[in-house]
Amino acid sequence: MCGRTACTLAPDEVSRACRYRDRKGRLRQPRWRDGDADKYRPSYNKNPQSMSPVLLSKRHFDKSASVDKCVLATMRWGLIPAWFGENDPSKMRYSTSNCRSDGLLVKKSYKEPLLKGQRCVVLADGFYEWRTQDKVKQPFFIYFPQTLGSTGGKTDGPSTPFPHKENVEISCTPEEAAPDLNEEGRETKEWTGWKLLTMAGLFDCWTPPDGGDPLYSYSIITVDASPNLEGIHHRMPAILDGEEEVRSWLDFGEVKSSQAMKLLQPKNILTFHPVSSLVNSTRNNSPECLQPLDLQSKKDVKPKGSSKMMSWLKSSTPSKRKEPSSCETTGEEESKAKTPRKSAGPLQQWLHGASKKPRTK
Repeated sequence: MCGRTACTLAPDEVSRACRYRDRKGRLRQPRWRDGDADKYRPSYNKNPQSMSPVLLSKRHFDKSASVDKCVLATMRWGLIPAWFGENDPSKMRYSTSNCRSDGLLVKKSYKEPLLKGQRCVVLADGFYEWRTQDKVKQPFFIYFPQTLGSTGGKTDGPSTPFPHKENVEISCTPEEAAPDLNEEGRETKEWTGWKLLTMAGLFDCWTPPDGGDPLYSYSIITVDASPNLEGIHHRMPAILDGEEEVRSWLDFGEVKSSQAMKLLQPKNILTFHPVSSLVNSTRNNSPECLQPLDLQSKKDVKPKGSSKMMSWLKSSTPSKRKEPSSCETTGEEESKAKTPRKSAGPLQQWLHGASKKPRTK
C-alpha cells in the first residue's frame, strides 16, 4: 500500500526535477498549470486528501496541445469519480487513495479514467510504510537510490543512497525555472538534487452536482511488493523507472491502456531506512520525520522546534521555497512481520549537513 508520502521540494525545484523527453527526443521542462504552483504545499508527511504534485499530458487541459507535452498540476490524493453524486467529497464511503493494478478494469471508479487515458505520474521524495513485528509497528522511508549528479534514467537495482545537499540549487521563481528548453534540447542549469519517486496513477475530474469549481484528484496504483520490500509490506506503489517508462505511461495518444498496464510490475529498485514513530501522526511535519533511525539504539527521535534544514526552509522567500504544511489526521499502514534487508543511511548527512547555497546568476 501507500498511505503516506513526503514531498519537500519547492514548486520550481519540482519543475526542474521533472525534465522529460518528447517523442522527438527533445529535452523539455514542464510548466505548472495556471495557479497550481500556489496550491501545492511541500510537506515531510503527506496523507490522503492532501494536495500533491502530479505530472500529466497537457492535452487533458488543452485539446490543442501535443499529447506528449507534459504539465505539472496539483491534485487531491484520493480519487473522486466524475459520477460521484454528493456535493461533499468527504462523503466517499470507501478509500480511493490506492488502487490495485489487478482491479483497474473491474472497479468503475478506475476503469473509466483508465479507458479515457487519464493517466498521471504521482511525484514524491519517497513514501512511508510500516512493518509489524511482534505487535510493534516500525515505519520506514522508501525512495529511489540517490547518486551524485543524478538526473533520472534507469537504475540498476537497490543501492546505498548518496544524496548531496550542496548540489541542490534554488533561487528562481517557478516562471523563471520552467520555460521550454530550446529546440536542440540544451539546458545549462542541470538538476542535481533529489531524484523524485515517480509512481503510476490515475486521475479524474469531479464537479459538485450543485455547482462549484471542478476538483482534480488521483489514486496511486499498487502492485505486489518487490523482493527487497516484501519484508516491510506485501504491496508497493507501481514505480515508473526512467524517462521512457514515464513517457509511455503519460502518452495516452500513442500508448493504449492495455500496453501501458504492462508497465505496472513490481520493481526491485528502491532503497529504504527506518524512521521515527513521529511520522505516525501527520501533525508532525519536520525533517525529523525523514531522519534515519538506529534500531539498535532503540532511541526514537523527538520533535524539535528547529533544525538546520528547517531553518534553511524558513529563511527562503515564499516564491522560492514554501513552508511545509501541517495536517490533522493520523494513521499508519500495517504489514507482514518479516525482517527487511539493512539499508545504509547517508541521508542523515544530507539532512544535517551544511546549509543549502542559493544559486548565483
